[in-house]
Amino acid sequence: MSRPHLNIPRHFNTPGHAHALTFTCFKNKPLLRIDTACSILADSINKYRFQYNYEVWAYVFMPDHVHLLIYPKSDEYSISAILKSIKQSSARQIIGYLKREEPSKLRHLETGQRSPKYRFWQRGGGYDRNYHSDAEISKVIEYIHNNPVRSGLVSEPDEWEWSSAGYWLNGEAGRVIIETTGMLIM
Repeated sequence: MSRPHLNIPRHFNTPGHAHALTFTCFKNKPLLRIDTACSILADSINKYRFQYNYEVWAYVFMPDHVHLLIYPKSDEYSISAILKSIKQSSARQIIGYLKREEPSKLRHLETGQRSPKYRFWQRGGGYDRNYHSDAEISKVIEYIHNNPVRSGLVSEPDEWEWSSAGYWLNGEAGRVIIETTGMLIM
């Protein structure tokens, strides 16, 4: 039986569009409660923004998932390649850190297979949604920043350390570099 929905591309690389990306920790576990894991993820996002020429407009690292709003500055780009680089690099480094510093936490990453023995991120490309209007982008940024409030982790968005809310509300720099030169709204 044919399953045509499986042939639909998961990512639409449309020039001039921002991408709201969501990806999840392995088995929806709260693996991003480890500050070092968040630091490594932030460094990976910052590193690859230069290699793949994208701006980060908003982000939040929740205990079990990530929301990231990026804007590719080139007409030709691959969201799949961007995500793969961020996820593979951060996973390798986080697993290496846990092996060296906190081996007891590795049990949460066990796949039950020989290879890979450990996994930090859920399989697949996550969720990607394209946005191009300033009204849509404003709503996405608000949604991203209010995630920790909706989850009961903080009472105000800028209280969450692993978020760009402090940048947008108070001009405070966070761990991921926010760049808005391509942004429609300001």
